[in-house]
Formats: sequence, C-alpha cells, structure tokens
Amino acid sequence: MPIKNGSEYIESLRNRNLQVYLFGELVKEPVDHPMIRPSINAVAATYDIAIEDPEIGSAKSTLTGTQVNRFLHIAQSSEDLVNQNKMQRKLGQKTGTCFQRCVGMDALNSLYSTTFEIDKKYNTQYHTRLLEFIKKIQYENLVIGGTMTDVKGDRSLSPSQQEDPDMFVHIVRRDEKGVYIRGAKAHQTGCINSHWLIVMPTMRLRPEDKDYAIVGAIPVDAKGITYIYGRQSCDTRSMEDGDLDTGNSQFSGQEALIIFDNVFIPNDLIFMDGEVEFASMLVERFTCYHRRSYVCKTGLGDVLIGAAAAIAEYNGVSNASHIKDKLIEMTHLNETIFAAGIASSHQAYKTPSGNFINDDMLANVCKHNVTRFPYEIGRLAQDIAGGLMVTMPSEKDFRGAVTGPLLDKYLKGRKGVSTEDRVRILRLIENMTLGRNAVGYLTESMHGAGSPQAQRIQIARQMQLEYKKKLARRLARIPEGENTTDSTLIAESSDYFDRIFGLKKEKQNNA
Repeated sequence: MPIKNGSEYIESLRNRNLQVYLFGELVKEPVDHPMIRPSINAVAATYDIAIEDPEIGSAKSTLTGTQVNRFLHIAQSSEDLVNQNKMQRKLGQKTGTCFQRCVGMDALNSLYSTTFEIDKKYNTQYHTRLLEFIKKIQYENLVIGGTMTDVKGDRSLSPSQQEDPDMFVHIVRRDEKGVYIRGAKAHQTGCINSHWLIVMPTMRLRPEDKDYAIVGAIPVDAKGITYIYGRQSCDTRSMEDGDLDTGNSQFSGQEALIIFDNVFIPNDLIFMDGEVEFASMLVERFTCYHRRSYVCKTGLGDVLIGAAAAIAEYNGVSNASHIKDKLIEMTHLNETIFAAGIASSHQAYKTPSGNFINDDMLANVCKHNVTRFPYEIGRLAQDIAGGLMVTMPSEKDFRGAVTGPLLDKYLKGRKGVSTEDRVRILRLIENMTLGRNAVGYLTESMHGAGSPQAQRIQIARQMQLEYKKKLARRLARIPEGENTTDSTLIAESSDYFDRIFGLKKEKQNNA
C-alpha cells in the first residue's frame, strides 16, 4: 500500500536491518535513536505538506495520471519548477533545517532527459526502465536519495588513475543479471531516511573511466551497504533529558558516508552503463536543478530572521534603529537568494524528452549567493542576539533547585517575557548558526551542490563577454571587426538574447 502521510512514512522505515554505525556502534533501530529521529521528522514533513497544501506539495503525474508528491514529479512546465521552489521555502520555514529530498527530486528530473538522449544515440532502454521505476515509486510514494559525491582520493587524478580504484564508485564485476559496484559516497543527505538510492557519477569521465559511468537504483537496505553516520555540532544534546538546550528539538538534517561493497544492481534498474560522454550531461543537468533548489535556505532564513526579531523584542531593543537596519539587511539578502532561484525556474525550457529544466546561469547565481548570504544573515542574527547565546548555562541548571530561581531572576529580559522563552529563542539562534542545524543552513550552503568555485566556473562559461562587447561597440559606433577579438567567440555568443529572451516564445511553440 502507498504511504499516505508522515506518520506512515516513519513506520515504513522500521525493521529494515540497515547497517548504520554511530559512535562506532551498530544502531539497532535508527527510527528510535534520539540523534537520528529529528532528521526523520523533517522528511515526514514532506509528506504532510502534500496533504496540507496540495497545490505546491503535490502534482498530477503525466506517467500515471494520479496526484503524486511533488518530490517524485517530473517537471512538465516552468510552473512546476516554480512550485518546487515555493514548496522548498515553505518546508524550510516549517522545519528550520534540511528536509533531505531535493537531491532525489533533482536526480529524477536530470535522469529523465539524459536517459532519453542516451537511448536516442545508442538505442538503449534506459529511459524506458527509468519510467517504470518512477511509476513504481510514485505509486508507493517513496523517498529517493541521490548519491553523487565520491570520496575522490587524489583530486589531481581521474577515477581510473587512482591508486585505489574504490575512491570512485565503479563496477567490479557483472553477470547476465546485472552489475556489482564498490566504492563510497560522502556527505549523503538523508540517505538512511530514504527507501531507494540512485547512484550517479560525480564528474565528467573519459573513455578509460568506463567502469565508473554507472547509474542505477538500489534499495537502501541492499546487501553490502554500510552507513557511517556523520557528526554535527552539539548533536549529543538530543540525547540529554529535556529539549531546552537543543534549540530545535523536533527537526534536523542528516548526512552519512555510504560504503558499497559488491552491491548488486539488476539490469532493469541500470540507467547508464559505460556511456562516458553522457556523464557530464547528467552532472551538469543535476547541478542546474540542484543549485536552484537551494532556495530552500530562504525558508531557514525566514526562521532565523524571525528569531532575531523575537530576541530583539524580548531584550527590549526592537525599536532601535540599528536593529531595524540589520533586520532589513537580513531580509534583503534572503530575498535576493529567492529571486535568483525562482527566476531560474521561471526561465525554464523544454528538453527533447519533454520535461523542463531551469535556466543554468541563474541557478548558479542563486547557489553562489547561498555560499555567502546565509553567513552574513547568521552573523547579523548573532549580533542581535548578544553573547548570552553562547554562554547560557544548561537546562539542568535552569531546572535545578538552587540555580533555577537564580537564573530565572538574572536572565530575564523585557517585562512580560518569561526567562524560558528568551532562552529558547537564543538556543534556536545558536542551533541554526553554530549548532546542529548550522550544517543545513551554513556549511551545506557553502559546499552542497558544489563549492563556490564550481559555480564561478559555470558562470564564467556563460558570461557571453564577446557578445556583450559587441553590443557596447555597436552603441559606441565602432565598426564591426575593428579592435575586436576572435570572431568565432562572437559567433559562439550570438545566442545570448535568444537564451534570455527567446524562452517564452520557445515555450509557447512547444505548448
């Protein structure tokens, strides 16, 4: 039976016998572990939003004709992509953390068009297989985890040049039923909380890297998979009594190292096998979707701005001009991230396969903003909060017979605000800027979907400088060919306005 809501999703994760290690020990049941459960709750929210707000949380599948969770939907229009962004922001507001399903959503959409083009060139059956897989997961309403980032070893060497071939996931043997893979994937968001993993290459590949050009779907509990849970700052606070010190006791993100040891992928779940020239297409399309998906951080930003405004009020300084100015700046930065991401979705275009992909330049601008602006928003929140955010005594002291009354008296703020409420808001700011969910708001903003340099490379490729110089020379009345650089560069840049302004016309023609 398909999963209907967040509660049923949580129950679906039980009794899977996963090999999950945390603090060097095998976790008996991840669902009940106090450090893991908040991340499961965050994924559960992605189910409930489809019920609470079906317009943005769900969509009608063109494959089955039924309403499905938007995280499993193949985007059929720019409106679909815009609604993804709206859903991501709302979930960020609801959870204050990473809700872990964007990687799977973006992997499905990038694979949809890439497998179509592989089949067109090689007459393979990858796209047909993918469609059957998507129908299955849409019907059962499952969580898909995308795994792309290899551990990489020596970064100066290609996958096939590594001293240890397992530094990149690769095929180690095959038989008539499928292939067996070995290697590891790092920083894998929500992998333990998923039902299926999609393994993908992490970079463009050469012909000698053929065994590394593997894409396939694997059950999370498949034989040969080991998960080693990642640490997060202040994470053991969730194992203490009470919830005051956690800041956000209900929700958190999740990352883990996944180790594949001769893990089997059957033929009907293989979506690329050796087509090295399509690895770069898949990676670039995935990053195009995923860098725009980082508008999710604006939902977290909304929470942090609200927390900063609340602590200013509790401290009695909400009317100070410098406080207002800092809140305005935080809001400006947050909305700038959202503007680039949602503009990228609005500028989507139709791929040969029929699904839509967002504008790549604006997606990279969105993600590049995310590598900077949340850090400044976090700094301003800490500025407004004050030093008590990081010097507060523990919850046990607040509950202590001797220390409790003293703390209640001396850590009180404005009249009418309880000391505990003031402490809870300060702990939330700590949680999002220094504590456990700082991973989802800050560090993930820096390195998720590629580090800042990765976006700068993509932006540089699309700057269209020669075409822009041509525009300037035309207005300056400099004759064509005079004081110009390579004319071929100008020719290569001639589609600039078509890319930016011709999309609406193209979408109308494709409708």
